[in-house]
Amino acid sequence: MSASLLALSLGLPVSVIALSPATAVVQPDAVVQPDAVVQPESVVQPESVVQPEAVAQQRAVAQLTAQSTSPKTSLTPAQANAAAQILLDAIADQDAETIHKHLSDSVRASTSPAKISAKLKTRPGISSSRIVDVNAGLDDTTVNAVVMTANGEEPLVLVLDDNGKLHAWRTGEILPLEQAAIDFVKDLSSARWVSARSRMSIGFQKDFVPQDLERKWNKLVRVSGGFEKVKDAIVANQGGEQQLVLVTVEFGNVTDNLFVIFDGEGKVINVDIGKDFV
Repeated sequence: MSASLLALSLGLPVSVIALSPATAVVQPDAVVQPDAVVQPESVVQPESVVQPEAVAQQRAVAQLTAQSTSPKTSLTPAQANAAAQILLDAIADQDAETIHKHLSDSVRASTSPAKISAKLKTRPGISSSRIVDVNAGLDDTTVNAVVMTANGEEPLVLVLDDNGKLHAWRTGEILPLEQAAIDFVKDLSSARWVSARSRMSIGFQKDFVPQDLERKWNKLVRVSGGFEKVKDAIVANQGGEQQLVLVTVEFGNVTDNLFVIFDGEGKVINVDIGKDFV
């Protein structure tokens, strides 16, 4: 019921009439008050059942708004598919030069064709590959593929930046550093701020207070449509004073990768949730 109709039903005009003593007896019969109990009958409650539907509509609008405002990478699915196919072919051919050429700037600066070649030689040979799906994130894209090796089919994950360059790729079992990154993000998703901070280096704990961690994470979750699950983690750079792990997280509207940086001792020294979530 509209606000105007509700006002009418509750604001019925009442005429006050001065009755003579002879006619005053009419008052009990003409008392409008008992009939005025019509109020319970005209109670808006039955019609107010519409309220849950209105709430549902509001929630739906909020979800649509979040979907339309969630930032996403500029890399299109077709571009990601093409870039991933080049990399899959290079991995199968053990072409370290091509892989190095297609690395993102930050990763390419930290490795060399010789290191990539050494890594490829530790992997079983690939006879064929196929792309399973392409998931656009906030500022990167995750490509899930399957490769055929002498051991059978194996999953292979590629993470591409906005330009289609390779951040990281992985096949095989999860490494200890990858598991550490997964555990850290699971602490964030469960609001275990104290536990998450315990995984940080002492210096990072001083520079990054729990309120900052909570604010950044909650904003990311809100804009991305709600947290769903942690899917995977891939080491982009291991060894040395800075080690980079990309953690793939599925949200309601997008699947994105969080950059978790460790020091040489395996402590978190930085978390890049995204440039838009300061």
